Amino acid sequence: MRITQRLTPGYNRTSMRILLVGALLLAVAAARAEDFTMNEAAECSRLRTPKACSASKQDLAEAARAFAHGLAFKKENKLPEALDAFQHASNLVPHDAEYLTAREIVRQQLVMAHVRLANGLLNQGKNIAAVAELREALQLDPTNQFAAARLNDALAESPSYAATALRAVDRSDELKLVPSPMTHGFSFRGDGRQLIQEIATAYGVKAVLDESFQSKRVRFDLDEVPFVTAMRAACMMLHCFWAPLSSTQMIVAADTTQAHAAFDRMVMRTFYLPDTAGPQELTDIVNALRTLFEIRYVNPSPNSASVTVRASAPIMDAATRFVAELDAARPQVIFDVNLYEVNSSMMHNFGINLPLQFQVFQVGAALEALASQPNVQNLINQLISSGGINQANSQSLSALLSQLQNQQNSLLQNPVATFGGGKTLMGVPIPPTTVNLSLNESRAISLESLTLRAAQGQAATMKIGDRYPILNATFAPVYNSSAISQVLANQSFIAPFPSFSYEDIGVSFKATPQIRRDYVTVAIEMEIRAIAGQSINGVPVLSNRQYSATISLQDGESGVVIGTMDRSEQRSLSGIPGLAPLPVAGTATSDENKQVTEDELLMVITPHIVRPPPATNEAVITLPAGVK
Repeated sequence: MRITQRLTPGYNRTSMRILLVGALLLAVAAARAEDFTMNEAAECSRLRTPKACSASKQDLAEAARAFAHGLAFKKENKLPEALDAFQHASNLVPHDAEYLTAREIVRQQLVMAHVRLANGLLNQGKNIAAVAELREALQLDPTNQFAAARLNDALAESPSYAATALRAVDRSDELKLVPSPMTHGFSFRGDGRQLIQEIATAYGVKAVLDESFQSKRVRFDLDEVPFVTAMRAACMMLHCFWAPLSSTQMIVAADTTQAHAAFDRMVMRTFYLPDTAGPQELTDIVNALRTLFEIRYVNPSPNSASVTVRASAPIMDAATRFVAELDAARPQVIFDVNLYEVNSSMMHNFGINLPLQFQVFQVGAALEALASQPNVQNLINQLISSGGINQANSQSLSALLSQLQNQQNSLLQNPVATFGGGKTLMGVPIPPTTVNLSLNESRAISLESLTLRAAQGQAATMKIGDRYPILNATFAPVYNSSAISQVLANQSFIAPFPSFSYEDIGVSFKATPQIRRDYVTVAIEMEIRAIAGQSINGVPVLSNRQYSATISLQDGESGVVIGTMDRSEQRSLSGIPGLAPLPVAGTATSDENKQVTEDELLMVITPHIVRPPPATNEAVITLPAGVK
């Protein structure tokens, strides 16, 4: 196989390497296809099964059509479609060398195309798109070492997108005076103009006095100080300030607003504050710049989270250091919140229900009253007339007794104890005795586990539950008109949609953290709302439990912030007075009914600092002389 390619001056060394590697890949593809065919022929010879090495006429015809389609696609430079067609043909007739060679050549051409496109994207700095193309090439040919090497290069050259805490752009450099670094001592008495000139000469610079400068007689004594210290002391005595005109020349003027506006070199800088939470925080920074540094020209831009400042160079440097310390990356923390709720109830009934009331009656009078009842007397007369009541007919007597026992308020329903004799024979009905042995106990445990990530000073809120609709009003016609009667008659009346509101049912949790090195101070607001199970005029009653507090926890320390328990106990005892309260006799002569209900709520919170605050806890900024 011979491949020729004319190189234009626009090709670089990487492009030449791609072309050479592509030619080698095509040769390898052809050799790989030939080896595959030879290996398959050897396998067929080893198996000695012609049926396994031959294809049906239908497969041969379909493979030929797929191969023809692949050639057409290749001619139109539709390599993916051509690869699919050649793959289909080789699957139908695996031992055909022509199909396999065409498939491997098209596959390598696709690999070359992806690698060439990735190389161009890398030259343009589009590393992400280049990585996607190289991965496509490796998906077609996982053994391609050149594509794998280029993928490693693309990943190594990918830019990191770590956010910076502060960026300053649109800045201009200021002129700086370069006095002599040596120290000098001064012992001067005389005019202030001469003092300024003497200080400038001592440090090798030239001083130009503005017409606004007002001189006076001064006494000036200093021992071995640098230039800045000497000029600062002199200007404090003469109420002046100085500004550089060049590296060896300065101008000295009166310390007035007009003079500062005329000689201070103004600088404009734009500070980008990506970690600001919103417009309010950006406004706070603007107010701080205006208040602390007396900067008049401050323009905030909430859309781009930036602040443009225009001020003198010394004040601008101080403001820059202030904003750099203020706009450090905002610390973040993850809260693991576990909410436990335990409901338990227990009810038992143990004891004996003894009869505590007895009714005493006269037996003779009670029997006469019972026999005088019409239905009983008729039954006795029927039994006598029919001969049913005699000593031999015990079944009829039993039936009579059963009928008497079923009579309402019959004395024969319960056993009767008698005492006395004759007309004073008295009877006492003995009511039944009930033994109670019952126990009913239930326990329910529920767990709500929340995980929240919050930034410094920003509230994180989570709500879990349902929104319950509560009906507010319904609508109906106040009078019956002909139109209303018509729609009611033909059943086409549509009632107006009622008015209702939604109430949040469930758990609502809100946490606002303040991160201080290795501990977190968090303001917690929690609310639990549920349906109480009762209603007033059809409107459900909502139970509500709220908790709000501010706590401090170490990093990784678990703390219980809420713990409530409701316990109710009801106990009733019935029995014989004097015996029921006793330990042993009371159990045999009384009945105890006890019911205990407990409801416990527990919330545990654990903070984990994922982005700690800056290591320094203070920022020292030296203000320029113009800031008071």
